[in-house]
Amino acid sequence: MTSAPPSRTRTRLRVTTTPVTGPAFPEDLLSRLPDPGGALAWVREGSGLVGWGEAARFETSGAGRFAEADRLWREFTAELDVEDAVGVPGTGAVAFASMAFADEPGSSVLVVPRVVLGRRGEHRWVTTIGEVDGDPLERAVRPVRRPSTIRYSDGRVPVTRYREAVAEAVRRMRAGELAKVVLAHDLLAVADVDIDERFLLGGLARRYPECWVYAVDGLVGATPELLLRRTGEVVDSRVLAGTTWPGSGTDEEALLASGKNREEHEYAIASLTEALRPFCAALSVDGPSVLRLPNVSHLSSDVIGTLRDDPSPLRLVEALHPTAAVGGTPKGDATRLIRELEGADRERYAGPVGWIDGNGDGELGIALRGAQVSGRTARLRAGCGVVADSDPDTEVREAHAKTLPMREALEGL
Repeated sequence: MTSAPPSRTRTRLRVTTTPVTGPAFPEDLLSRLPDPGGALAWVREGSGLVGWGEAARFETSGAGRFAEADRLWREFTAELDVEDAVGVPGTGAVAFASMAFADEPGSSVLVVPRVVLGRRGEHRWVTTIGEVDGDPLERAVRPVRRPSTIRYSDGRVPVTRYREAVAEAVRRMRAGELAKVVLAHDLLAVADVDIDERFLLGGLARRYPECWVYAVDGLVGATPELLLRRTGEVVDSRVLAGTTWPGSGTDEEALLASGKNREEHEYAIASLTEALRPFCAALSVDGPSVLRLPNVSHLSSDVIGTLRDDPSPLRLVEALHPTAAVGGTPKGDATRLIRELEGADRERYAGPVGWIDGNGDGELGIALRGAQVSGRTARLRAGCGVVADSDPDTEVREAHAKTLPMREALEGL
């Protein structure tokens, strides 16, 4: 495991959170991101956080990446001079986090922006960390650039190999080796110009307002799945597993009644509640119901708990990740099979993504329906839960449906 120190020397940085009222605060948080690259965002239905600049950066890797990131963040915030006139989750010092799916190589990152704009309920604020030139709300915003053409090609796990991997996983499960595994494939998109992350974020937010739109260190997407939100002593999570899509031949009533999809969903709920229970004095599950999105519908359940002690968001997600919704059951057997059958590093796809603050609160989703953007290229990934009665061709179609949000965003649809 390795870690990188903050990009600034450890002086006592000043952090100032100021409430904002009136028309100076933008209705669309994403519209204030000033530059094409380096966007930091966690926004749903107009609320959330966006940030830019880099006051500090922490990189961790390996099996201890969560604990190391948590330690570095605690050490960093202990040395800050914080003036917070708002005092709600997401004010004061904030880091945007994107953690790797797998232990190896497990390259993960926390980015502390110089400027954060936030909205939560009736609260609107600006946070600055360190020296910032001028008024962040008056900073010039470069025009958003859209590509003219997008060309797609096979990724590291193309469709043919993905179909074979699903078939092999089904064979293993029918032989009793494990109960569920989530397998993914990727698709490479190449644009005619460098891809503007703000263009993707804007398109995703318009078409998928029910999802958390995120951007951290080039990983951009819109996830429907909240891994963990901590607000004081309360934690909650939204679990999705079991899917149908237009043209699949399964409507929402049939989705609720589907044995295959209910089984997949129950594995996901069980894995999350079992991991969360040791931290909670009380825990409840509400669901399943059907979450309807433009491209797919999911079985959805909400898990709510009251914390027993004071675990940080990063230590909580370390215990939860990977849930059966993105890994499988049993966890160890599923992650080993993913590594074997996919044969490629997932990087930060399906890992925790979101934000944490210096007061112990945070929101982290699962990095789904997204892409890793670098220059003119974007690597899209999508996965499906596979159980013993899964059909490889059906899983291929489902994975294709799950890439639709990013394909639409890239193409400006």
